[in-house]
Amino acid sequence: MKIIRPNWQEYFMVIAKICSSRSTCLSRPTGAVIVKDKHILTTGYNGAMPGAAHCSDEGECFRRKANIPDIDKYNFCRATHAEANALAQAARYGISVAGAVVYTTLAPCYVCFKLLATSHISRVYYEHYYESQSPARDKFWSQVIKDYGIELIKLKVSDAAISKTHEHLQYPTSVRRLKATE
Repeated sequence: MKIIRPNWQEYFMVIAKICSSRSTCLSRPTGAVIVKDKHILTTGYNGAMPGAAHCSDEGECFRRKANIPDIDKYNFCRATHAEANALAQAARYGISVAGAVVYTTLAPCYVCFKLLATSHISRVYYEHYYESQSPARDKFWSQVIKDYGIELIKLKVSDAAISKTHEHLQYPTSVRRLKATE
């Protein structure tokens, strides 16, 4: 019996998707995984700083409740982005991420991209493109990525990998499937 399983890129992206389930952001739940040599170094998801109230617990977005326009969202959002949280986790535990790869469910914003570049991340796989409200900003951001040289690769997890993951999430994974040998 041949077992179909996710390839390495799908495997890490599925883990990033699972990380996003911990997000406390009501707008864009995002997860990230930092990987080097096919080993997970750290994970992160977007959410409020330690000790701060979570928008998901309050049932409304802090920034939107205060009527802060999108243009000023970084100055008023409670959440730290998934990539920044993954990098902070690496710093907290003394883990070098130089040369590592990031898998994230949302392409990094410009601020997170700068953090990743400064940390010497070599490649970013993302599921969804970060669309902003500013075409000029998007054009600038795209040029910065080209200039710096970090590979930014869109990755769609295959239906087969999603199905396999769903099977393992929905049903017990360690229940005997084959008859014991005698």
